[in-house]
Order: sequence, then structure tokens, then C-alpha cells
Amino acid sequence: MAKFVTRGHGDAGTRGKRSTRGHGDTETVGKRGLRSPSPRHPLPASPRLLLTRHRITFALLLLTASSLLLAEDPLHLPIGDPSRRDREAPLVLDAITDTRTGEALVPSELSARLKEVRLLLIGEEHTSMESHRVARRVLEELVRSGRRVLLGIEMVPFTEQAALDLWTSGKLSEKEFLEKSRWYRNWGHNWNYYRDIFLFAGESQIPIVGVNAPRDLLVSVRKKGFEGRTPEEVAHLPARIDTDSPEGLRLFRAELEGEGMHGSESSEDWKAMFASQCAWDATFARNSVAALEKTGNDPRTILVLLAGSGHILYGLGAERQARLGFSGRTASLLPIAVRDEKDRPVESVRASAANLLWGIAPERDPLYPTLGLSVPMGESSPLSVIHVEKGSAADRAGLAAGDTVLLFDGTPVADRETLNRLVAGKRWGDSARLSVRRGSETQERTVLFRRERAPSREVTPRS
Repeated sequence: MAKFVTRGHGDAGTRGKRSTRGHGDTETVGKRGLRSPSPRHPLPASPRLLLTRHRITFALLLLTASSLLLAEDPLHLPIGDPSRRDREAPLVLDAITDTRTGEALVPSELSARLKEVRLLLIGEEHTSMESHRVARRVLEELVRSGRRVLLGIEMVPFTEQAALDLWTSGKLSEKEFLEKSRWYRNWGHNWNYYRDIFLFAGESQIPIVGVNAPRDLLVSVRKKGFEGRTPEEVAHLPARIDTDSPEGLRLFRAELEGEGMHGSESSEDWKAMFASQCAWDATFARNSVAALEKTGNDPRTILVLLAGSGHILYGLGAERQARLGFSGRTASLLPIAVRDEKDRPVESVRASAANLLWGIAPERDPLYPTLGLSVPMGESSPLSVIHVEKGSAADRAGLAAGDTVLLFDGTPVADRETLNRLVAGKRWGDSARLSVRRGSETQERTVLFRRERAPSREVTPRS
């Protein structure tokens, strides 16, 4: 990746699950992420008005345990490419499945399959090192085959392009890049999850393109819709956005219902949130295609877009929006864990989910610790806690919604960027001392960054 507490940009508290869609104006608790062209008309008036009228709170959208059982599995929906949506494709650990043929490929065969592709969309889970290793390996294979590669990334908005250019040209240290790109404001997830990808891009002189929209613009659109935007804000939004996709809406609902959201399929609230998602996907697509077109018509050039898997699934997100004005060949690749969050095997995936599936090892816990709380998305001082995830480090320390974070290990916390940066310096087993204001009182809280013990597996005795 959500739900009016953005799971798509990371925060001081994500703990690791499917969570790569973002829809709100706050930062989330949440977990890792399964995230993700077509009709050709601009955003209609009704979704614009809906975007203005509807803001749904997280509390109103929590599911009961029984209703969660009714959610559709996003990896097994009969949607997408008609030639593949009626069958499953095998998922093989450490192999790449071509969902058109069912063949299992080795990485060295990948570049040949992508010979005519100009826009490759790779899904990622924000706190999954396995999915990021896949992304780097794809880049390595494309460079090795002689392709001219560009890398488009969701993690940095296009307003920070100057910092990306300086990084690629080798003029910034890692510390300088994080400061100039405002990584921990614009994204929030620990830099080390993405470090190897950025290092390889720098070493290989791969231009990196920020394709996301500025956070403040996304917040403004969600709060007020498209009407009344300033000329500068209008210029940052795609001119054409397709919001008419019943299959896209079905996928959108399946993903969010699986994370705890619910509502009537015909409700305007769902349509409003989906329209906002389409605008976000269209921004990725517009900026990716624009960067690709600037390089001319060299068939050797390929732009690899790295974004949350929910923007990529079934070609119904950024890929669908790209096809509004891009005639080049596109393809998608999804890294998917071969065991789910309940440790059950995932042996196959709907073939239309992506052109290529890469089976990866499951990761029970994120590599780096998080707090597990939500704070405002934009600038906010003092920094108020909006939500605390049950069972998280913040919850165990006694933090609650409504608290104001004042100090973190003695450092004043002026905004979410500061909080994210300080949390990123922690490792499992560390602790932090937080000063918070609750009502008229200032309280001291000790946060212990400790993982939960894995449940023991049942062993069937041998006869």
C-alpha cells in the first residue's frame, strides 16, 4: 500500500502486512503490503464532488471478525486479462513464473521476456527486503542485457527530483540525500529497506525519477476534491484520469476489506475513495510515461516503475492509467511470498494478477522496528497521535490517541519527519523514552522495541 490513514507512505508505526494503498490525510499503523490500461475519458464530475464530500474515519470502517471472513482474496480474483483470468498460475520459491505460459524461469531469462517492453511495473511491499531484492535483481539483469534503464519510484515525489538527480550523479552522501529529499517526511519507511536499490542505481548511472505527487497535494485532493485547486496544483495533476473500472473497484474493495474496511459495494464512499486512488495511480503513470518519452523512441530504453503491489495488481492501477496515452508495450512483475501471514502455503495465484510472478520467502516480522501509531500526514506541531495499533510498541508503552508527542530520547519532536527519522535509528531490542502530553499532564513513557514471539507450530507425530 490506507483508508484515510495512509498505509501507502509509511510512518513511525507500520508493523508489516498488506498495506500499500494510501487514501487519507494521516499516517498509519498497518502492515506490509500488497498493492498495484483502458477507457479514455477524464475524471467525471460526480467522483470529483464525492472526493469533496466524503471523508470516512478509520473507526467507522473497522470490520468485525466474522465479516473479515467474507472478504475476497486479492490474489485469486477472476478479473484482469480475459485470456488469463479464468486460471491459476503456479508460484515457485526463487523462480519467476510467466503467467501466460506457466513456465518457471531463472533470472537470467528475464531480460529476453522483456525485450519489447518499454514500461515494466514491479510491485513491492514496503517493509519486505525480499521484494526489494527482487527489484534490484531485475535492474541488474536489464542493465546486463544492454537495456537503457530508468527507474521510477513511488517513494519520492516529483517535487524532489533535484535530490534524485544529485544522488544519481554521485554528488550526495546517503545522509545528504535523506535530508535533501526529505525521505522521512515524504515516505517514512526505513531507508535501509531501499538502500541497495538506490546504491545500484547510483553505481550504474540509472536515472531515478520521482513519480509520486507531493503529500500536501494528495491531502488537498482528498479533502476538497479537484474543484477550487490553484493553477499550480492543477498543473501537478494528470489531465486524464479513468475512474470507470468495475474490476478495479472490486480489487480495491477486496484489498481494503481484507485489511479491516467494509461498506456497501454501491456506497458513494467506496466510489469516492476509489476515484482518489485512480488519481494517485494516474499521477504515477503520467510522470513515468513523461520521463520515458523524454528519452526518445529508442526501443532499448525501459522505465521500471517500483510501487506498492496494489498499484500493480491485475494491470488495473497505474498500468491501466498509463494506457490512456501510452502505446508502448507494458508488463508487470509481482514478488509474492510462498506462505501467507497465517503460515499457510500459497501454491498458486490468479494468472491475470501480473505477467510475471516471483516467488519469495515469507517474512514474519519487518527487519526494522516501528512504533505502531498514526500521526498527521502534513506539517503538524505539536504532533498529535491519531491512532495507536493494538499490540504495537506504542500500545504496550501506554500511548493513546489524543496524546501529543513532545520528546523522543530527549530530542524535541516538531513533526512526523523528525519522529520517523528517530524511529529509523532504532533496532529490535532497543528502547526509547518518550515525553507525551495527555490533557494538562506531561507523562514519561518507555517504548520497548521487541518482536512478538512466533506461535509454535503443531507437529504431527510420526506413526
